[in-house]
Parts: sequence; C-alpha cells; structure tokens
Amino acid sequence: MKTAISTNLLDELQTTLAHGNVARRVETLRRVTDLFLNNAVDYTGEQIAVFDDVFTCLIETMETSAKQLLAQRLGPAANAPPRIVRALAFDDLIEVASPVLSQSECLDDPTLIENARTKSQSHLLAISVRKTLSNAVTDVLVEHGDGEVVKSTASNPGAEFSEHGYTTLLSRARHDDSIATCLGMRTSIPRHHYLKLISKASAAVRARLETANPQFAADVSVAVQEATRRARSSPAAVNRQTIIAHGLVRSLFEDGRLDEDQVVAFADASKFDEANAAISCLANVPVAVAETMMVESRTEGIFILAKVANFSWSTVKAIINMREKLSGATLSESGADRATYERLRPSTAQQVLRFHRMQQVASLSGG
Repeated sequence: MKTAISTNLLDELQTTLAHGNVARRVETLRRVTDLFLNNAVDYTGEQIAVFDDVFTCLIETMETSAKQLLAQRLGPAANAPPRIVRALAFDDLIEVASPVLSQSECLDDPTLIENARTKSQSHLLAISVRKTLSNAVTDVLVEHGDGEVVKSTASNPGAEFSEHGYTTLLSRARHDDSIATCLGMRTSIPRHHYLKLISKASAAVRARLETANPQFAADVSVAVQEATRRARSSPAAVNRQTIIAHGLVRSLFEDGRLDEDQVVAFADASKFDEANAAISCLANVPVAVAETMMVESRTEGIFILAKVANFSWSTVKAIINMREKLSGATLSESGADRATYERLRPSTAQQVLRFHRMQQVASLSGG
C-alpha cells in the first residue's frame, strides 16, 4: 500500500476515516485523487484496487459537489478504479453519474446495459454520447430511451446498430420526424433500412400535410414524391458499402457468373444490397426500380421481378424471407403466395415492369 500512497498521506487517511469531518474528507479525497491521476499509468492492478478501497470509503458521507468533482476527474481516466467508477455511474444524481457514464472506459457493456435498464432517462442520455457504443448497448437505448435519448443515439457517429436496433429506430421514426432525420443522416445506415425510412417517413409526412391542408392534397402528394425521388438519387443515399456491393454484382454478371443460386446465397446471408443488385441484373431493370419494388410493395413487387428473371419459387421464398428477416417481421409460410406466383404470367410481369420503368423515367425527368 505504501508504494501507492505515501506514509504521511496514509496516516492522514487513517485519521480522516476515523475522526474527520466532511471538510477534511473532501480535502483528503482531493489529495488522493491528485496522487492517483499523477501516476495512474504506472500503477499495478493491486495498487489500483487499494485506491478503489480508499475512494469508496471516502465518498460514503460526501456531499454531491465532492462526488461530482471526483466523477469529472476520474471519468476520462482509462484505468480508473472500477468499483468507484461503477458507484458513481449508478448514483441517482445525474450530475454525479454523467461524467463517468459518458466517458469512462472502465464501464463494460453489461454494466452500461444494466444502468440503462434501471436508471433514469438522464442516465440513458449520458450513455448515448459515449465515443463508441456497441449494438448491444444501442439496442437498449433505442428501446427504453425517450425521444431525446433516441435522437442522441442515432446522431452518434460512434454508435453501432443491430438489425433489431435499426428496426426499432424505423418504428420510432414513423412518429417523430426529428428521429427520422437523425437516422437518415447516418452515413452507415444499411441501404434497405434507408429506403424503408424514406418510404415510411414520406407516407407520414403526406398524411399530416394532407390532414392540415385537404385542399392541397394533390400538390402535397406530388411534393412528397419529388422529395423521395431526390432523396433516393442523392449521393448521401448510397454509402460506400452499397457502391462496392453493386460493383461486385455487376462484375459477376458481366463475367457470366451471376445466376439464381447466387441470388439465393445473397438472400440467405441477408445481403440486401447484393441480392437487390443481382435481381436487377437478372431482371434487366435499373437498381432503383428493383429497390422500389423490393421495399415499398408487399410481395407483389418481388413476384414481378422474380417472374421476369424466371426464378423458381424456392428462390422467391428466399428473397421474401430475407426481406422479412431484415425488417424484423415473423417469417411466414403462405400457400396462397406460391399459387399466386405460379399463376403469374411472364408477359403480365413484363407489362407491369415496363410501367415501373416508365414511372422512374418520368420521375428522373421531373415530369
């Protein structure tokens, strides 16, 4: 212990813990904190444990301001004593908890998740601004957080999201334009979630504006369609991962190595960008047309594309399963779907597809 804390300070600490008043405890706490931070990189695990015991004893009767200052000083320390950091993080007062929740590297995912499940919305908000957030933590934040917490989490460039997390964000974005905006600005959002966000947000905007101004309903509809068209074609709408996926599939197609089996492989691996690009190649339609039919329709759009590409039902089912899995829906089995697909004539599918192509050309020309 004396290798970490000097003899004079050790004597003072023993006296303070036994007889010291609050003021003396605060001064001793300051000195111990100075000592730790000035040499923290050199301490062994055993020495850090000693400091942990000392800090824990000292703050038992401390007032808020002293705890807050300790949290502010220990928050950025990479190897701060773990027990005292946890105690500060779970303090009911956010002024104490926030500095460590938002910064401390000593808090692991299970601790952050426990905190997010049991503490206040202010605690969740502090967690949401951490430099990095795993998808296990963001799953809890977007599920249990209020609007402010969700917006903060969605705006954090260091946050990762699972498929479930993105699905939850999309659900909440339907009722909150600010959440939808934060989500749409993420450069890392997977393409299929981005397209679904546009589709759902556009519908919500249209409904609100038409209700407020029924005499302008037709104009509102045109305006929303134009906004959607611009969003789809903007550079921000297609991230680097999507561009790489499209390029890979195009290469396979040009080399004669893209077939129905490859589409199934992409679908089984939940690779939306690759599967969508492969379908567009094999159905001979632009990627944007395939995206619209894959995301905004129910199963009819998939049926049309698949029939033009001459896919078997097993391939169609793999595509449907991929879309349902990515959207968080329960996988369903429908004999009616298969019967509908098998009754669909290739000539009818071609006619519908030509209509979709015409719509895209009109939208791109602004007509």
